[in-house]
Amino acid sequence: MAGMATIAMEWPNDLLSWVFLASLAVVLLQLRQQSKLPLPPGPQPLPIIGNMMMMGQLTHRGMAVLAERYGGLLHLRLGRRHVFVVSTAEYAREVLQAQDVAFANRPATTAIAYLSYGNADMAFAHYGPFWRQARKLSVTKLFSRRRAETWLAVRDDCSGEAVNLGDLVFSLSTNVIYRAAFGTRGCEGLGEYTGFLKEFSQNISAFNIGDFMPWIAWIDPNRRLRETRDGLDKFIDKIIDDHIQRGRSSTDAQADIVDEMLACIPGDAVDDRHGSLRLTRGNIKAIILDLMFGGTETVASSIEWAMKELLRNPDDLRRLQQELADVVGMDRNVTESDLSELPFLTCVVKETLRMHPPIPMLYHATAKDCVVGGYSVPRGSQVTVNVWAIGRDRRTWKDPDVFRPSRFAAQDGNASGLDLNGSCFEFLPFGSGRRSCPGMALGLHALELAVAQLAHGFHWALPSGMKPSDIDVADVFGLSAPSATRLYAVPTPRLTCPLY
Repeated sequence: MAGMATIAMEWPNDLLSWVFLASLAVVLLQLRQQSKLPLPPGPQPLPIIGNMMMMGQLTHRGMAVLAERYGGLLHLRLGRRHVFVVSTAEYAREVLQAQDVAFANRPATTAIAYLSYGNADMAFAHYGPFWRQARKLSVTKLFSRRRAETWLAVRDDCSGEAVNLGDLVFSLSTNVIYRAAFGTRGCEGLGEYTGFLKEFSQNISAFNIGDFMPWIAWIDPNRRLRETRDGLDKFIDKIIDDHIQRGRSSTDAQADIVDEMLACIPGDAVDDRHGSLRLTRGNIKAIILDLMFGGTETVASSIEWAMKELLRNPDDLRRLQQELADVVGMDRNVTESDLSELPFLTCVVKETLRMHPPIPMLYHATAKDCVVGGYSVPRGSQVTVNVWAIGRDRRTWKDPDVFRPSRFAAQDGNASGLDLNGSCFEFLPFGSGRRSCPGMALGLHALELAVAQLAHGFHWALPSGMKPSDIDVADVFGLSAPSATRLYAVPTPRLTCPLY
């Protein structure tokens, strides 16, 4: 009996200890179960290289085809890298909302790390204190509606007859971002800027065998990456040095985006209005690249897609033009204040973004071992959310490959309640959660205004002998998915007043 008493005394004798032991047992059981969970279904990988022979198929369209066979969450193995592809709203909600923090990192490829100065920007930085502060600056300063007003001044300078509408909207977008970001009213350096945009777009997605097989990374030098980075260094250093020499305070009414960021460089005059955020020159260079690429190509591509779809669907173009005539009148052009009174324009923009999201696939990385839908997702895996496929999911959308803006109209469709802020997982053109697009408000504003002005200011016709059905809607895969061919159209002034 004495021995039994001694054993009893060795056991925990208070409630908190019992709770701790029970909780520990549950956690250990969960970890044991998690380690036994299967990976999601997917194509059978080969030894060592995995599914790398399929690399040419891993576009937003190719991934959608694979999802039809393997399901809304599928697994690929590319060398040593685990890649999980999300193609349904249900799994997107789990990744981007229910476990948002666990999936808040970005995968860092060799090209991305090199061109973003070691992930020193906001787009590819890991989730943490720096990223939170940089995003706050972006939302409140860099992408605020105050910046949107700069569109008006640029548009007033960009008049003329257009034949290649794709080039026209790209030039417009480039001018806007260049002037808003770098504070110049002229076009000095604009041609060089445009060239770097194209180089950056081509090289950011560059294939590097070392990303998938680290042990042979040394055999894959990328000369084009180095050349692009060297050119970008010279171009952006000149912009920063000119701003430092000018010495404009971030409180100045004429301050631009670079002035705002320079106020965050530690020094005697560091601006405490930005809180604890401290930027290096490398951070500023990388964030400028975010602005150059994200703010130019995505907006221009969306404008061109909207006009392509309207010209392919003349009834929708006529309906939009009638709304503009009724609300704005035929004696003036559209202004910012008109946009909230144009519901069908909103429908056109939403439908364009559903069919042609600015970033067709969102790239995330797991910060810890996770479980999604009963499947194991190991730490460090790449998780790709196929926004393009979700926007064309036949379980959600009737006739998903048909451009029909009325599906978003309150009186015509059941999608009118779907918003763009990332809370509707059937419709994610700007992403969702912590890594949603910080420039959504500015980009959406620019898209609506450009489409409204193009539709209201001109009658549009296709070149002689061309039918609406002849318009090419193929796209080019990359971080964005621009149109594969430029849109050519014949404009005729429509208003009774000067356009600009």
